[in-house]
Amino acid sequence: MGNRLTKVYTRTGDQGTTGLADGSRLDKNDPRVHCMGEIDELNACIGLALSLLEDGPAQQVLFAVQHDLFDVGAELCQPGKNLITDEYVEGLETSADEFNANLSELKEFILPGGSQAVANLQHARTVCRRVERSLVTLSEAQTVNPITTRYVNRLSDLLFILARAQAFDEGTGEVYWNSKYSRLNRGK
Repeated sequence: MGNRLTKVYTRTGDQGTTGLADGSRLDKNDPRVHCMGEIDELNACIGLALSLLEDGPAQQVLFAVQHDLFDVGAELCQPGKNLITDEYVEGLETSADEFNANLSELKEFILPGGSQAVANLQHARTVCRRVERSLVTLSEAQTVNPITTRYVNRLSDLLFILARAQAFDEGTGEVYWNSKYSRLNRGK
């Protein structure tokens, strides 16, 4: 492990810059720093969702994802370093397939919400989608591991599936979107 902080505050960012692992400094509004912050936010959202889940397979998967997201952050903090591999993506796909196997076929759009656990999983999914958009923007200007973007894309799919599985496990069911067109034409 690298340097350990003996104090939480270092004062090194007081001028609006932050340090990367290679010792370079970037403005705090740099797209790379922005992505690092969004990965941190996503990890916190997953931590909140985890706090609302019972011990079980979903919790185990999400705990592993939190570690993966630290790898994503480490990768972003070291420009040119590729830590996320195809195996990370394949792991998410395997988990998604396993959780999706017992769910009904999706025929309607689902409104985010329901229980606190489901709502927090859906919130994590939306934050994950934002991270993906930011990674794409970053990759247009700087080098980003393309596998990392695929990983984040699969993670948003997994979070959606886990929210559905949680609603199923709780017995609360899903709330389907009724478009204005459907609501206006009901009974015709």
